[in-house]
Amino acid sequence: MKDEKIATRQSYGEKLEELGGKYKDIVVFDADLAGATKTSIFAKSYPDRFFDMGIAEADMVSTAAGMATCGKVPYVSTFAMFAAGRAYDQIRNSVCYPNLNVKICATHAGITVGEDGATHQMLEDLALMRVIPNMTVISPSDDTQTRWAVEEAYKIKGPVYIRLSRLATPVIYEETQKFEIGKMVQIGEGTDACLFASGDVVAEAIKAQEILSEKGINVRVIDVHTIKPIDEEMIIKCAKETKRLISIEDHNILGGLGSAIAEVLTSKYPAKLERIGIKDHFGRSASAKELLHYYGLDAEGIVKLFER
Repeated sequence: MKDEKIATRQSYGEKLEELGGKYKDIVVFDADLAGATKTSIFAKSYPDRFFDMGIAEADMVSTAAGMATCGKVPYVSTFAMFAAGRAYDQIRNSVCYPNLNVKICATHAGITVGEDGATHQMLEDLALMRVIPNMTVISPSDDTQTRWAVEEAYKIKGPVYIRLSRLATPVIYEETQKFEIGKMVQIGEGTDACLFASGDVVAEAIKAQEILSEKGINVRVIDVHTIKPIDEEMIIKCAKETKRLISIEDHNILGGLGSAIAEVLTSKYPAKLERIGIKDHFGRSASAKELLHYYGLDAEGIVKLFER
């Protein structure tokens, strides 16, 4: 893992601008937040294919759905709270029900939004998006993976939800790293425990892995970049090979990563899973660093799980 830190929303904006030159059918929509979501980078290069819909997320998604019926590939962006929350009806009925080729790229997800507080800390989006038929759900962990996900979404013919964060996080992977939709990435071979993580807490899980190794506890980290479809094969493999299974997510423990893994274990290979995340309540206002520590989602909090 590198010292360099990049917010995945920045990676998204830069990759989107790159794809704009490569794929002429891409159009981009934003809801008056282009500076924050970084779609402004695309807008500067391709103003004729960028549409600022104002603070009207439902209208934005419905308009994108209409463009998709005309052969365009819309990328729709706003904060996760408004993308998955305010526009849920339109995503469900106007995009996923007709299985249209719309990409929802939601930034500022999870508690790492920080000081904006509970009203803007979207902790339910993975639950909302993964239960809709036809939707692919991706939660990239770093710059490299985000750039891959943004282009991979274009290749998928149908709805895609990409969850991005505000916080600058360490670059984990080299540019040559290969990813595949629906296939988790295993980091390490430890058998004492398996840490399933996604998004901005993958880096924290890797830091915890290093600390635990010094204590003689060998764990493997599983980067779950695709929440749906979930990698059942990897989950079962880890359940067979490790003594302890733990899911770690910047999301409500209900309906998100932990729930998706538990569903597989229940039906395919019964095993105990410890779910670490936000325990069914709203977030708080503080810095991202303070909140990760408060909820036990930083490396220190993960290490403490092994001191009980």
